[in-house]
Amino acid sequence: MNGVHDMGGLHGFGPIRPETGEPVFHQAWEQDVFASVIALMAQGVYNLDEFRHAVERIGAAHYLDSSYYDHWLSAAELVLCEKGLIDPAELDRRIADIKADPDAHARPPAGDADPLAEALTQGLQAGLPAHREVAAGPRFAVGDRVVTNNLQPPGHIRLPAYVRDKPGVVVMTHGAHVLPDTHAHGGDESPAHLYTVRFDGDRVWGETAADRPAANHVDLWEPYLSPA
Repeated sequence: MNGVHDMGGLHGFGPIRPETGEPVFHQAWEQDVFASVIALMAQGVYNLDEFRHAVERIGAAHYLDSSYYDHWLSAAELVLCEKGLIDPAELDRRIADIKADPDAHARPPAGDADPLAEALTQGLQAGLPAHREVAAGPRFAVGDRVVTNNLQPPGHIRLPAYVRDKPGVVVMTHGAHVLPDTHAHGGDESPAHLYTVRFDGDRVWGETAADRPAANHVDLWEPYLSPA
């Protein structure tokens, strides 16, 4: 889907200002969000692509005015409500209660056996492998010239807008991987071959872009590509 999350090449959002010595987490609640999201994925409550699509569906104003882990929290709330695991009205009440008296709802210190930490550890150890074995061989090989398809789906896709309908060259092949487009919507995995494609900066950003990179490398699934 096209949305504010796909910001590559857009103007007007100001400079990126790296934070010197930036910590992994700025506040304690971000650790809990990180652990909860990974643990829920590991337990099969939702998959990575469902979660990413939920991030894409956050309202534009909230997306631009919130932090990275706030995006994670909002996406998890959305998916859990859609799956009927959380009642939206109850969630609103709990949020109101916490805002009214934060100290009364603070998470207690973790003990020796912290269920959230244990679930996170299990999730990280298991990982989220997406490689799959398929009978069909790859359509493209290293060195092949390709052009990206100009796809504009209303749902999830991992083809950035800034490289749609652009010529490139395959520089790596990665075998078949779960196709996010179907997996994000409760469909089957539909494994498809995955490639790293090199795009010249001039063809992506235009010759007048002063700070354009010499090249962009993007991992793209086979259904996104056609022979050049």
